Amino acid sequence: MTEMAPVPYRVRSKEVENADSVTLCLEPIAVALPVPKPGEFMMMHAHGVGEVAISVSGDPSCTDGSITHTIRSVGAVSAALCAAEPGSTMGMRGPFGTAWGLAEAVGRDLVIVAGGVGLAPLRPVVLGALAQRDHYGRVILIAGARAERDFLYSTEITEWQHDSRLEVHRTVDVPVQGWPGEAGFVTEPLRRLGLEPDRTTAFLCGPESMMRFGAQVLLAKGVAAENIRVSVERNMQCGLGWCGHCQLGPLLLCRDGPVVGYDVAGPLLEVEEL
Repeated sequence: MTEMAPVPYRVRSKEVENADSVTLCLEPIAVALPVPKPGEFMMMHAHGVGEVAISVSGDPSCTDGSITHTIRSVGAVSAALCAAEPGSTMGMRGPFGTAWGLAEAVGRDLVIVAGGVGLAPLRPVVLGALAQRDHYGRVILIAGARAERDFLYSTEITEWQHDSRLEVHRTVDVPVQGWPGEAGFVTEPLRRLGLEPDRTTAFLCGPESMMRFGAQVLLAKGVAAENIRVSVERNMQCGLGWCGHCQLGPLLLCRDGPVVGYDVAGPLLEVEEL
């Protein structure tokens, strides 16, 4: 099956984001795979090591065939991918999974809530909304990290903070002297937001506890569960839902996720050790 055969891609550029994360822009060497939609993921193959599922983090308006991923080094495969330098090659399969559905939110206010590396899959939502800014109402980004040094896209976030088309809240768990932003979890600025719940679509990505508590805040404000979209990950190994390692209750997240409405994901995330 062609879906199981990695296609060679070359690292065009590399950006170090923080102590354990990098952003790689990859270009096809011969055959180009379909460009993934925001929220979808690719299976990235490090030669001689293995492969891992990584969501796309690039600008969805890019038309040159390149694919951008932000990768955190947490295991052997991701460490090998993070160590790749421009000019080196790796394998790619995909795209797989479900998208954020940004087009379905046209005419609505957008609330984008990211915890830690969860900002990577949500960056295409921010960039996509800015590229078609007149299609949406308010666009609100709440991004949290353990400390200022842990944020992804620091330069870009600073630019977003000065962009009148966006409302940006940055918060850290552990503030240090001189930190100009907020302190605490992302639920704090989210709780203070005044929203029109009937016209709000929310996108959440980060630790499961963060998404669960964030969704509860939005539900309390009257946002419908089906208008709260979360990215849920499990052990994605084949990308197609064949092997079953990505199972979450009745869902196979390679196929039915990773982006799922909270009306579906909420009851499953409440089950301990599921």
